[in-house]
Amino acid sequence: MNQFFKKSLAVEAAHVVNLFCSLHITSTYLYSLAYCYGPSMLPTINLYGDLFLAEKISSRTGKVGTGDIVLIRSPLNPRAVVTKRVKGVEGDSVTYVIDPKNSDETNTVVIPKGHIWIEGDNIYNSRDSRDFGAVPYGLLCGRIFWRVWPPKRFGPLE
Repeated sequence: MNQFFKKSLAVEAAHVVNLFCSLHITSTYLYSLAYCYGPSMLPTINLYGDLFLAEKISSRTGKVGTGDIVLIRSPLNPRAVVTKRVKGVEGDSVTYVIDPKNSDETNTVVIPKGHIWIEGDNIYNSRDSRDFGAVPYGLLCGRIFWRVWPPKRFGPLE
């Protein structure tokens, strides 16, 4: 092999390594795509799945607020990431229906420091803070802000 070919091969390999490093940093710390599905967030999220852009900056800086749709590492299964809506942040009082399928009985809790309260939009079919309590802020993975797929619903979330 000649010297020129070896140098150009090394330069190309360095470009590929830089590309993968940039992709890793972007998807870990800035933005990523998230495929969300299931009945717990109906009608906001399609039962068979929607593709979203999720930003990870606000979850790291404490800027997630009530009404945001977030990605959370599940407290029940740490291998799973779930999508839920934030109903309250630390210090808030949240009143929720304990068992919406069987009664209208409610309970009120004050969210402790460093935690958030999450619920699915479909309270009849969602495992959320009503089941496992307030979620530590450290389990936040990102905040969903833009729907990518399906094309007819492309755009920011309401």
